[in-house]
Formats: sequence, structure tokens, C-alpha cells
Amino acid sequence: MFSFRKPLILPTPDQALPGRAAPLATAETHFVNGRPLQPPYPARMEKALFGLGCFWGAERKFWQMEDGIWVTAAGYAGGITPNPTYEEVCSGMTGHNEVVLVVFDPKVTSYEALLKTFWESHDPTQGMRQGNDVGTQYRSGIYVFDEAQRKAAESSKAAYAQALAGQGYGPITTEILEAGPFYFAEDYHQQYLAKNPNGYCGLGGTGVACQIGTGVAAA
Repeated sequence: MFSFRKPLILPTPDQALPGRAAPLATAETHFVNGRPLQPPYPARMEKALFGLGCFWGAERKFWQMEDGIWVTAAGYAGGITPNPTYEEVCSGMTGHNEVVLVVFDPKVTSYEALLKTFWESHDPTQGMRQGNDVGTQYRSGIYVFDEAQRKAAESSKAAYAQALAGQGYGPITTEILEAGPFYFAEDYHQQYLAKNPNGYCGLGGTGVACQIGTGVAAA
């Protein structure tokens, strides 16, 4: 993905690209499970939103959980520009992060289990990059929909920071923010690695286990 020189500081509202009023066209159904990609979702479902590097590999991490996962989608969040394109996000001038929307059944899969997958699937200490992918759109982020998610995210961050420090890693740079608008990415990004099994994936974890979601309470 676009990894040449890009700004590593988020733009201010007056610097951000203007965007557009109309949403981008995207897929109607999930390539892997065939379910509708966009809402409305079944009433019992809840949403989670994560940024952990290139969203091609990140989305695959969550649809592969299978149990309790209704649908996943690649998109953009955490920024300023309305309805941005991929190229605009890659310019660093929208403020957006590449993210994965996870729609899940909390009676089958807990939010804590999603957090475990999030933490273990990338290196959350790298700031505005993930591996060789450099830019503000690759930053680590958890975007919460309610206070319960915020508390779980903060608790897991504190616990995982201790685990990482014990293995010589630096401070976690993950942002935990209220979930603002989520914009679906273009059709070709959705479930990209299912459509292109040999496609690029720069995602890599630290190898440090996260104990949340395993029956061990986070401190």
C-alpha cells in the first residue's frame, strides 16, 4: 500500500481536504459470508471499530474469528473529511485511519475477545506506522460506541502495556476515542484478501499474549 513520504502529523480542520456529501459506492454483501455489508443489522448485534494498520489484513483477522461475527467491513474513521476516497486518506490530509468495522453477537463473542484479537494482531507501540506501512492512516486506534467499551478498552490497554513492557517494548501509542462517523471503503477493499489470497498484508503482531478475553481479568 502507499508507503512513500507522507505527513506524520494529523491535519487541522482548515487543512483537511473538503471531501463530498455523497457516500462512496461499496459492496452490497460480504464476500466471505454473503451477509449484507451495510445496516440495518439484526437487533441483537453490537458494533466495534478498530484501526491496526493496513485494513486488508486487519479485516481478515476479525472475519476469521467466525463465531459470533456477523459481518466485517473495511473503512475510514477518526478523521475530518466527509466520505473520503482511499487516495485522499493515503495523502494524509483527511485525518482518517484505515479501520475495520466488526458487527458481532455479544451473546456469542465478547467485546473483550475482539480486544484480544486487536492487541495481538499488530504492534501498538509504533505511532504513525505499522511495520513498513508509514502514515497517519496506519495508527493504532480503538473507537468506542459506549462507556462499557471505553472501560474495557482502557483496561485492556493498561494490562497489555504491562505485558509489552515486560518484553522490552515501549509505550503503547493506541488512541482510544469515541466512534465518530464511519465511512465504508470502496468495493475493491472489502474482504480484499479473500478476493486476492496472495495479496499484500503487512500486519504482524508482537508475539506477546493479551490475557483479556481468556478468563483473566485486566488490571
